[in-house]
Amino acid sequence: MKTSGCALRRRSVLTGMTGALIAPSIVSAQGTYPNRPVRYINPYPAGGPTDTLSRMFCAKMSDLTGQQWIVENRGGAGGNVGMDALAKSDPDGYSLGLGGIAAHAIAPTLYGKLPFNARTDFTFVSTIWWLPNLLAVNLDMPVKSVAELIELCRKNPGKYSYGSAGSGTTLHLSGELFKTLAKVDIQHVPYRGAAPAMQDMLSGQIHMMFDNIPGTLTQSRAGKVRPLGVTSAKRTTIAPEIPAIAETLPGMDIVSWTTLTGPAKLSPDVVARLSELSKKALESEDLKAKFADLATTAWWSSPADTLAYRDAEEARLAPIIRASGARVD
Repeated sequence: MKTSGCALRRRSVLTGMTGALIAPSIVSAQGTYPNRPVRYINPYPAGGPTDTLSRMFCAKMSDLTGQQWIVENRGGAGGNVGMDALAKSDPDGYSLGLGGIAAHAIAPTLYGKLPFNARTDFTFVSTIWWLPNLLAVNLDMPVKSVAELIELCRKNPGKYSYGSAGSGTTLHLSGELFKTLAKVDIQHVPYRGAAPAMQDMLSGQIHMMFDNIPGTLTQSRAGKVRPLGVTSAKRTTIAPEIPAIAETLPGMDIVSWTTLTGPAKLSPDVVARLSELSKKALESEDLKAKFADLATTAWWSSPADTLAYRDAEEARLAPIIRASGARVD
């Protein structure tokens, strides 16, 4: 993975001696923003990995700016409800949110209709983190490997189900790609977030799930679920004992990545200020360590590189989504 942020009103200043109009000051704008609390929309429910990681990031941004960064959970429709709210927010720099692969690279192909344009209705400030997803099964499932799971599902088409944090998430797409590559018939059960999906897997309501690795790894290490494989092309350093699914199914390569995102038409001055702040946050040793404890890699990229990466990911994933038959009209 390549490792390589609110419209402020520009103010004119009259000089006391000449009364001449001085050009708006980028330095001044950057130095005073933000001067009140910032709303950060997390388009997923509280309690899941994205909520935990978002609160860590926002706490660091609060420390750096001296202003509160308030997390507002707006879950639903695989993140589209929250992203729609963000797209329709005032571009004043005080409404930002958690964008990423689900809403900005998967949704344009997955959904026949969206309430927003995934590219032009937003300003992309920086990437924030990336992490693999993890396939885990209920302890009652009689399998201990990806190969055994494939064999079981092939013998029992339509019998088994997998949960995800919602249609259109990387967790959903991970399951659909798995189905395609493994040639198995398993049923998708979408939830409003990873936490309720996990509860149903623990209780046996669903048989397996694809989840961001932090939450599921905690459950597996507690002996509550059985991990079978990560969705990244290679094993993750935080849990090298867990195979990559690609070791059994070549071509299985999907990771969750996120962005600090605002509505379209954010002031360039504010984008520059946010880019600077997010770089300091994501390159700080304390935040990197906190992310790493959750099997997550802090990742900063420039606004231009973030947009380019989004474009490349949409192009890469579009044929996978179409081939999976997972389109939602």
